[in-house]
Amino acid sequence: MVLVKLQIGKNGITEGFIETLKVAFKKNDAVRISVLQAGTRDKKELEEMNKKLLAALGASYTSKVIGYTIALRKWRKARVVK
Repeated sequence: MVLVKLQIGKNGITEGFIETLKVAFKKNDAVRISVLQAGTRDKKELEEMNKKLLAALGASYTSKVIGYTIALRKWRKARVVK
């Protein structure tokens, strides 16, 4: 399995970034997104970015924020958030 690494910069989350993410998930189960300093250094804004990504991708995805990195994973079935 090849780990795909993407970066979020000063433009933030755009439609083009979401499309790139969807293409990356066609062949991979996991993607790591590094949030650059120009993107944000505010933890609350980072959580909002995380929620926005999950909302754009759908219920079959989960995420975990580690520092300024968002780790996304795709599952076969939709996951129930508790």
